[in-house]
Amino acid sequence: MTFRKLSSVSVGRLSVRRRRTGTIAAVSALGMTAVLGGCGLGGGSDEVTLKLVAADYGDSSANSSEKYWDKLVKEYEAQHPGVTIDVSVYSWTDVDRKVKELVDAGKAPDMAQIGAYADYADKGLLYKADELLGIREQADFVSQLASAGRINGMQYGMPFAASTRLLFYNKTLFAGAGLTPPTTWKQLAADAEALKADGVKYPYALPLGPEEAQAETMQWLLSGGGGYVDSTGTYGIDSEENVATLNWLKDDLVGKGLTGPVAPENLNRAAAFSAFAAGDVGMLNGHPSLMKIAAAKGVKFGMVPMPGAEGRTRNSMGVADWMMSFRQNGHAEQVGDFLDFVYSEKNVLAFSREYDLLPVTNSASEAMSGASQDADLKPFLNALPSSELPPVDKTSWAAVSAAVKKRIGSAVSSDGNPAEVLRALQLTAQKAE
Repeated sequence: MTFRKLSSVSVGRLSVRRRRTGTIAAVSALGMTAVLGGCGLGGGSDEVTLKLVAADYGDSSANSSEKYWDKLVKEYEAQHPGVTIDVSVYSWTDVDRKVKELVDAGKAPDMAQIGAYADYADKGLLYKADELLGIREQADFVSQLASAGRINGMQYGMPFAASTRLLFYNKTLFAGAGLTPPTTWKQLAADAEALKADGVKYPYALPLGPEEAQAETMQWLLSGGGGYVDSTGTYGIDSEENVATLNWLKDDLVGKGLTGPVAPENLNRAAAFSAFAAGDVGMLNGHPSLMKIAAAKGVKFGMVPMPGAEGRTRNSMGVADWMMSFRQNGHAEQVGDFLDFVYSEKNVLAFSREYDLLPVTNSASEAMSGASQDADLKPFLNALPSSELPPVDKTSWAAVSAAVKKRIGSAVSSDGNPAEVLRALQLTAQKAE
């Protein structure tokens, strides 16, 4: 319905950061990098190893996140003798589970870069961001991403990667049918009808399969004036607006055969993206990585804001992944210094460009906005300030998201009942809360 950076990387700049206690802050201000890591909260050892568990954003061994972290860590360790960064990279299928297993076994890593933080924060297991980062670094986070990382006003989740969603359309198929990109649901349905008449396999690809149904669903709920939560932050999954949105999808798209040969409940995002890259899809919601996938296959595409019930959707859906630090090992000073390096403008830009993601800091966003090499990402960057994220600050969100993935596709099937499915999801949310 799914990033990182900050400022300068030199150790001598610690004078502009929050004054940390202990030897690291003192010796770094003097430029004595050889003894960095000499005294942490762990108690007097001259060397420290920080363990980081991270997610893999690559789509092949050639661009695995292992390569990104290897390069970054090598540079950091060269500047910080005595500090070792031990990074373990796992696929998105495994990374959240792996961190949970480590935490449950009493072996929490110093840092984890995963999809959710709220449950760990709720249990008191995480450092607050202001115990790790300086004021300047915290203030540099894109505001709505920083807000999504807070619980009761305290920031525990530090945004690491971000993306927004736009409506992708196949320019060749649209030109062949004499179409222009839609701005309303009515126009989207009419375009889909024309594409179907031209023999397009998936006039509109609607991936409501278990891979990422919660994301596709949220984009549609927003375009109908609803969402998972109301203006007070309370779950409102079965609102009138949401019921109306799913009824429209069921009756005006799925029911008229405009979503292709695979039932939405069985269509996953990866398969939909592959079909778009094969030239078989007229329209679908996509994030920045789809640009590279489609371009590699020679598909000519355009991108526009998601159509709404009456006009273009005011808020796009935003997605963020999170960096967090566990208290267990007591390495706040060393972790904070390393994260300052991770969030430097240079490193955030390198990560964002490698994986076609959006920077999570204002400084890197500004740099990307003005760079010709990042022109393709500008529509997504422009959508970020007004984007809305899922309720990731709720400890209940993991359970609710899983329930949406499992059930939402059935709501738009031929015998589905949107109101009934949304009511069941609302009850699940209330119970999880």
